[in-house]
Amino acid sequence: MADQRHQQRSTDAMKAGMFAGQKGQAQGPPTSKVLAAVTLVPVAGFLLLMSSLTLAANLMGLAVSTPLFVMCSPILVPAAAVIGLVMTGFLASGAFGITGISSLSWIANYLRRARLPEQLEHTKRRAQETAGQMGQTVTGKAQETAGRAQEAAGKG
Repeated sequence: MADQRHQQRSTDAMKAGMFAGQKGQAQGPPTSKVLAAVTLVPVAGFLLLMSSLTLAANLMGLAVSTPLFVMCSPILVPAAAVIGLVMTGFLASGAFGITGISSLSWIANYLRRARLPEQLEHTKRRAQETAGQMGQTVTGKAQETAGRAQEAAGKG
């Protein structure tokens, strides 16, 4: 019994916290969610109506055309087979073309990556040379500054 009261209190506290405003007053859901629901309900209803009308039109068309299909089946069956084979050929041709292009692209990327370590090695060597030159320049400037400081100390 005490457990049920505790659960009820915690549930009420969660609900109050969920819809509480800054001053602790209860508020409804955000305006944007209400507007979205108000907008989407008519759109969904319209789409549902259109899909039912389309289904009804398809069923009526099938009922009207079925006798024609039965009478013309000696012509329609071979024609459907030819159209099916032609479409299969086109789709297979497209699939083979896409596979070929993908393979060539993969090979090109593989070869580019194979050359990349050489470029990285060249860049690394160049950075080391530049760092060495900068180190020599800094050492030279430091020695010049130390020499001038000694001359100034010797004169003074």
